[in-house]
Amino acid sequence: MNIHESYMQRALELAALGLGQVAQNPLVGAVLVHEDRIIGEGYHQQFGGPHAEVNCLAAVNENDKTLIPESTLYVTLEPCCHHGKTPPCTSLIISRGIKKVVVASKDPFEKVNGSGFKILQEAGVAVEYGILEAAACHLNRRFFHFHQKKRPYIILKWAATEDGYMAGEQGLPVKISNTLTDQLVHRWRSEEQAIFAGTQTILNDNPRLTNRHWPGKNPIRITIDRQLRIPQHYHLFDRLSQTVIFNEKMNNQSNGVHFVQIAKGADLHETLVHYSNQHGIQSILVEGGSQILDYFLSNDLWDEIRLITAKGMELGGGIPAPKHEFVRFDETMSLQNDIITTAYRRYN
Repeated sequence: MNIHESYMQRALELAALGLGQVAQNPLVGAVLVHEDRIIGEGYHQQFGGPHAEVNCLAAVNENDKTLIPESTLYVTLEPCCHHGKTPPCTSLIISRGIKKVVVASKDPFEKVNGSGFKILQEAGVAVEYGILEAAACHLNRRFFHFHQKKRPYIILKWAATEDGYMAGEQGLPVKISNTLTDQLVHRWRSEEQAIFAGTQTILNDNPRLTNRHWPGKNPIRITIDRQLRIPQHYHLFDRLSQTVIFNEKMNNQSNGVHFVQIAKGADLHETLVHYSNQHGIQSILVEGGSQILDYFLSNDLWDEIRLITAKGMELGGGIPAPKHEFVRFDETMSLQNDIITTAYRRYN
């Protein structure tokens, strides 16, 4: 790893700290370096709050402020050049006299998308682009996917026994994953904007769909209950998180629950895409039962799969886990007796 990559790696580590806090904005980290010494660093911490570049420059010690014009700024994403909830970072960089900016990846958002580089270069700032680009794109895969493909990033998650079952006979709930894995799942929930479960799963399990075992913001809870069969006393109506219920009967909004009427027989994925695009939901964690998961898998409507397998646990019968022999898993980790494998969909 060369010196540029070393500082960019630090910026990526900082950027990741904003996961679950900054959507609909991207994850961004910044490091300011003077003669091989980091004099400032920061990251985008909260949606609507100061950007990484602002926090980085604000962190510079008073004694080092005179060194800012002679320093190199490392940023994981192309600096913004438009007025949103905050002023453009390109203006800040230029005003502070920074002469060189090293960037990992271009911003695909239509109001940036190369314009940030152009503004900096026209102001005499040297721009180097593409340092650890693949890692930066992976970190911001939700943001990139949403803006490039105009639909939310879909993560499928399920737990299965070693002999391939995810529930007992007639859908009877069975505790499969261990306590550490449960905590990890709640962390996953905190990192995504929304979580989806089907009607049957909610009727069978009465899940809360919150990240109560991990700090952070609860995801928006989404389900499709076409005939409004879910009882009002279920956890879905506990007001702990914004809840969206697609149905064929009514439009109504009260006490944090939004009933969204859809056409009879409306396709689930099309419904999710339309609503997500309208409301800026960039990622959805699907924790459905076998029917919902099979729908996404058989129609190739997924971007990431997270499979939890309880080694040594067998049911001998029940509801089979989704078939996934066609999936190539990229990452594997263990938490006690649980094996967690992750697959990322590949696009041409």
